[in-house]
Amino acid sequence: MNFHRSFAHGVHPEGHTEQTEHLPIQRLPFVKRYILPLGQHLGAPAKPTIKIGERVQRGQQIAEAGAFVSTTLHSPVTGWVRAVEPRRHPNGKLQAAIEIEADPYATQRLETKPSIDWKALSSNEFITHVQKAGIVGMGGAAFPSHVKYAVPDGMHIKHLIINGAECEPYLTNDHRLMLERPDTLLQGIEIVRQKIGAEQATIGVELNKADAIALLQKHIKQGNYEHIQVAPLRVKYPQGAEKMLIKSLFDIEIPAGQLPRDVGITVNNVGTIIAIADYFNIGMPLLERIVTVSGPGVEQPANLIVPLGTPVRELLKFCGGLKDTTCEVIMGGPMMGLPIASFDVPILKGSSGILAFTAAETSKPKEYSCIRCGRCLEACPHFLNPSRLARLSKAGWYTDMTQFKAMDCVECGACTFSCPSGIPIVQLIKVGKMEIRKASAASK
Repeated sequence: MNFHRSFAHGVHPEGHTEQTEHLPIQRLPFVKRYILPLGQHLGAPAKPTIKIGERVQRGQQIAEAGAFVSTTLHSPVTGWVRAVEPRRHPNGKLQAAIEIEADPYATQRLETKPSIDWKALSSNEFITHVQKAGIVGMGGAAFPSHVKYAVPDGMHIKHLIINGAECEPYLTNDHRLMLERPDTLLQGIEIVRQKIGAEQATIGVELNKADAIALLQKHIKQGNYEHIQVAPLRVKYPQGAEKMLIKSLFDIEIPAGQLPRDVGITVNNVGTIIAIADYFNIGMPLLERIVTVSGPGVEQPANLIVPLGTPVRELLKFCGGLKDTTCEVIMGGPMMGLPIASFDVPILKGSSGILAFTAAETSKPKEYSCIRCGRCLEACPHFLNPSRLARLSKAGWYTDMTQFKAMDCVECGACTFSCPSGIPIVQLIKVGKMEIRKASAASK
C-alpha cells in the first residue's frame, strides 16, 4: 500500500499551525454559566431529563437521545439547572438549550467509575454504551458515533480509518492529542476495531505532523498493536474529508449516495476515539473537548480543554482577549468554519477551533465575472462543476442544481479559495442546497 499517495484535485492553503502546534494542551478554568443546546449533533435533538432548579452533578445525564440518530447530553459541571429554553446557537438561530449555573464551591472533579469490560459486551450493548456516552464525531460534523458502529446484517467492515489529517489551517487539537495521548488513542482504536470486527486499523496523518507519525509508530511497536498502522499522507486540503481520506489510503471511491460502510470502511476522528477510550476506561462521557484558539487577532493562542457549553468569550478572555485589529471570529477552521455573531454562544461537541482574524484575512475580494478558467473544477475533490452550480443558485434555478449533483458537494470551500474572480462559489451552493432541502421537506 502506498501511503504517500493522495486524492485528485484539492488545494493547498497555507497551514498557519505554527502558533499552536508546539503548545501543550491546558485546561480552561471553570466559569459561572454553561449553555448546552439540545441539538448540537446531526439527527434528532436530545430530550431534557432534568427540571429547572434541579441540582446536577458533573457527568450526570441531563438529556436523553431523541431518536436512534441522536445522542445524550451530560452536565459539564456540578451546579443548578437555571433554564430550559431557546438560546443563541453558533449557527445564529435560537434553539432549545439547557442553562446550568456552576456551583462555585464544588470541586468539579469527575467521579471516576470502574472500567467497563467492553470485550464482554455484545455489538448492540456496545452501540448502546457509545450512544449513552454522548459521543459524536469530533472533527466538526458531530455525527453520532454509535450510528457508524451499527453495521447492517450482511455487511462486513474490513478497515477502520482514524482521521488524523487535520487539514484545516490553524487547527492543531488533533495533532496535540496524538502527541500527548498516544496510548489512549491506540487503546480506543483497538476497542472500536474489535467491536466492529475490522481486520485492520489505519491512522491517516499528514506529513506536516512528522513528530506525531514517529511517536505513534513507536507506541504501536512498544504495545505490540499488530492490527494498527500509521499512514503518512501528502499535505492537501480537504484530506480530512471521509471520502478523500479513503481515496488517499486505499484508492477506493465511494459512489454518490453511498457511505464508507458500503465499501467495508468506518472512519473516526482522533478525538472521537480518545473519547471512547475515556468512557470505557474511567466512565467519562463526552463532557469536554479540545479547542484550538488561534489566528492573528488573538493575543495568546492556545490548545484548551473546554467543558461543553462554555461561552466563547470565556475562551477569548483566558487567551488574553482580542487585538484591536480583529474583524471577525469564526468557530471551526478557516475553510469550513462559520463566523459567530455573539461571543455568548457556547462551545459545542463539534467545535474544533475559535479563530480570530484581522482585516488582512477577512477582506472580501472584489467580485468579477466568471472567466471560465476552470480552476474551481480542478479544485473540487468530488469532480463537480462548482461554477455552474453557483450560477444556477444565483439565478434561483434550484431544481436544475440537483441534476448536476449539488447535494454531493461537501462544502469544503476549495472552489471559492481557488477562484481568481473572487466569486463566493461555495456560499452560493450552500444557499441552493438549503432551498433544495426546503422544497423537499415541503413536498413531504
